[in-house]
Amino acid sequence: MMNSFETDIENCLRVLQNGGIILYPTDTIWGIGCDATNAAAVEKIIDLKQRPANKSFVVLVADEKELMKYVASLDLEVFNFLDKAVQPTTVIYDSAIGLADNVIADNGSVAIRICKDEFCKHLIKRFRKPIVSTSANTSGMPAPSVFVEIDIEIKDGVEYVVQHKQDVTTTAVPSSIIKWNNGKAEVIR
Repeated sequence: MMNSFETDIENCLRVLQNGGIILYPTDTIWGIGCDATNAAAVEKIIDLKQRPANKSFVVLVADEKELMKYVASLDLEVFNFLDKAVQPTTVIYDSAIGLADNVIADNGSVAIRICKDEFCKHLIKRFRKPIVSTSANTSGMPAPSVFVEIDIEIKDGVEYVVQHKQDVTTTAVPSSIIKWNNGKAEVIR
């Protein structure tokens, strides 16, 4: 078990460091990912998903400290809210910094989730950069809730497909999304 986990991590790191894209299990649904600081890598995901270029992405970080590197003015009260959240929660923050321009929304905001999944957390910590996470589907199509539902075009369009958790049949759901505004959570999804 640990051997395939480590093999997946090593293979993902090699692809991410070379500006490639991966298909990987997140703390929610399967995602297509890349280096969130590499605009050319993000462009590969936009092309694969046939996604509108002006649509922003979710970014995964490993911990609170890492989040603080990518948001210029962070209200630390958001951490108390996230500690009480029962499901994975993506937060839209104003004033994104240090990320690829095509990850950030037109208004300068960015959607970031502190990942609690062991595989993702390990991968992000070893990569030492945030990773894009977008659903593993063509834009406009339903997001797959298990690995076997992922379209072959998506599987063939990435440079590496993680083996870890491919056999999980529990239906996964996307994260909730909130906008953090003056100490209050505005629910988006």
